[in-house]
Amino acid sequence: MQEPVLIIGGGLIGSSIAWRLAQQGVAVTIADASPLGGEASTAGAGMLSPGSEFDTPSPWVDLGLKSLRRYPGFVSDLKQETGAELDFRVTGCLHIEEHPPQSRVDFQSSAGIHVERCPEGLFYPRDALVDPVAMLRALRCAAEARGVRVEPARVLEIDASAYRAVVVAAGAWSGSLRVTHNGQPVRLPPSEPVKGHLIGFQMPPGLLGPFLRHGHTYVLQRSDGFVIAGTTEEHVGFDTSIDPRVCAEIHRRAAAMVPELAAVEPVKHWIGFRPGPLYPDGPRLGRIEGTNVWLAYGHYRNGILLTPLTAERVSAEIAAGQDIVERV
Repeated sequence: MQEPVLIIGGGLIGSSIAWRLAQQGVAVTIADASPLGGEASTAGAGMLSPGSEFDTPSPWVDLGLKSLRRYPGFVSDLKQETGAELDFRVTGCLHIEEHPPQSRVDFQSSAGIHVERCPEGLFYPRDALVDPVAMLRALRCAAEARGVRVEPARVLEIDASAYRAVVVAAGAWSGSLRVTHNGQPVRLPPSEPVKGHLIGFQMPPGLLGPFLRHGHTYVLQRSDGFVIAGTTEEHVGFDTSIDPRVCAEIHRRAAAMVPELAAVEPVKHWIGFRPGPLYPDGPRLGRIEGTNVWLAYGHYRNGILLTPLTAERVSAEIAAGQDIVERV
């Protein structure tokens, strides 16, 4: 019997790689400590926003645009296999800024980001939204229907030699894994949690069209009316506590953009851990030289955006046995 590919981490990145591998007939096992990838994947707001995210040259720009172009097909494939509605919509993003610099517009236009000036700032008509919780549930259903095994286990150490391949996709926890290959330790790039607070409001559907961004604050609305506002960036380790003062400040900033939120109280407060640090050359993707260990982490604020591209690249390399190396 062929040894399976082991994927450590069952969030959007790990589950999407598992699904794409299973589509190609590869035996896969997911090991995840949470029932349903309940860390960064289920905490994220779901903005697919290279326009409002990238304003200087870096590999992230090209990766973000390529992955966004793959989203309609990715969602269509997933819906065809599961029948799930993922609330994927191209809404556009309004980036509120009093005097956006022309240099930003010039760079983004040259990079392939469609951007338009407007009275409020800059409008990105191709930016989109997706519900990451719905997408993760659909990915798990699609993967398990194709024979992927899901083991509820937190992996702390692993001998990669026991598997066809090992994919490290544990987000902020990835760098702390102890991995060996043929008896030799495998050095993994570092990772760290970047905590962010979010709040949610139940509002009438149709309150917002495009989602809004101003500085580090954003406000978006799901099709069912649920409004999400965020966020913060806190380097405090794996602290899961919710600070009411931080939530109140997010509420104040969100209401400055959407006045209807001023008179209502949030119905939900939560936090998530972005998988940092921010690597200037992009997330850690590819095989570690001389091993059968693939990396799929370090996506920072763009794990949801980069899910289709990451799944495509990593699954194709493993299934085809290609020698594309992530040098660490």
